[in-house]
Amino acid sequence: MTKKNFTFDGPMSREVLNNYLSRAVTHIGIGYDNNRCSETFEDDLRMLKNEGAKFIGRASYVWADSVPDPEHFAFAKARFARGHEVDPEFIFQACVFECIYRPFVEATKIPAYVFEAFDLPAEDRNFSFDAMRFTDKPDDVWGMKQTGVPDITKEEAQLWFFYRSAEYILAGAEAIHLGQVCMIGRDDKDFACWHKVIDKIRAFGSVHARRHYVLIDAHTLGWLRQDETMFDYNAFPIRLKEIPEEHLHCVCEEGYLDSMFNEKDGLCRPFLVEFDNFGISPTPGEATVDSHYAWGYDEISWFAKLPADYRAEFLPYIRKWVNDRYPEGWVQMPSHRCLTGCDRYDYSANTHSDACPHGWSDEETIKAIFETE
Repeated sequence: MTKKNFTFDGPMSREVLNNYLSRAVTHIGIGYDNNRCSETFEDDLRMLKNEGAKFIGRASYVWADSVPDPEHFAFAKARFARGHEVDPEFIFQACVFECIYRPFVEATKIPAYVFEAFDLPAEDRNFSFDAMRFTDKPDDVWGMKQTGVPDITKEEAQLWFFYRSAEYILAGAEAIHLGQVCMIGRDDKDFACWHKVIDKIRAFGSVHARRHYVLIDAHTLGWLRQDETMFDYNAFPIRLKEIPEEHLHCVCEEGYLDSMFNEKDGLCRPFLVEFDNFGISPTPGEATVDSHYAWGYDEISWFAKLPADYRAEFLPYIRKWVNDRYPEGWVQMPSHRCLTGCDRYDYSANTHSDACPHGWSDEETIKAIFETE
């Protein structure tokens, strides 16, 4: 097996980018997942190293509420540093999402360097929820009171996205995921405001990131997938299609729903597809072809419900199906992710052991995929 190149300092070559994406996993809980973190952190690092994973997706984020930011970022910094002791080539990805929560936003102080980056006079104040959100949406957008969607055309939202990205970079993250950028940029003509913010994040990363570069992606849709200047690669949910005659079985299909699986999107540039989590349908366990659900569940919850032998069959199948058709298309392997409608909150690929008694034991399957790609 030829050893892959994961070396960079400054802008990343296309070869190195594809090498990292080819070893991508989704693993929450390295830093905080809102108020939670992985309780099997050391075994998680052991697993990631054993598998040969290199790109650790969604390693730290806030969806709505979390611990105060000073603790949040200090915790991420300490855990990223420990991870880099295990493998200095790990890239940890942090996320700045499309959900904002009034109490959390308004408890967060704006550092002076954020005003400076936008050529604004420094103020001694916290962020304003109302100054950054879409005001035509209700105050409970995400099924929780006092939540909203930030509007990137508003300067306050631009400060928010830059601030959170910069703090993650200072903590050791080398990748930032920006969520549903088309929703946040609904009114952003030609995505000019997104370009402005992303340019500032890149400039900050060129100075402060561990290897002077930060990968930036989002859930991209439509023509935005073609934009070579904003994002390093495209990312989107898989969009699994059910086989109604075979209980819980799913396949990939070109042209299915709004997936990446078409020539325009699949061949234009590197991309990742991930086992997404977004909830449960009113009919869990039933085939709902032409919906975004897989047998009534989001993609990772569906996967967690599969028998062990089918999970071991499905992961190599989907990896080969995607990469055979799209040479720069990669499946972000499930590693640690929250579930909906399952007995446990989290899925963990870790081998079942005393160190991880709730592991699904998919670790060796993922290792074999990475070794034989």
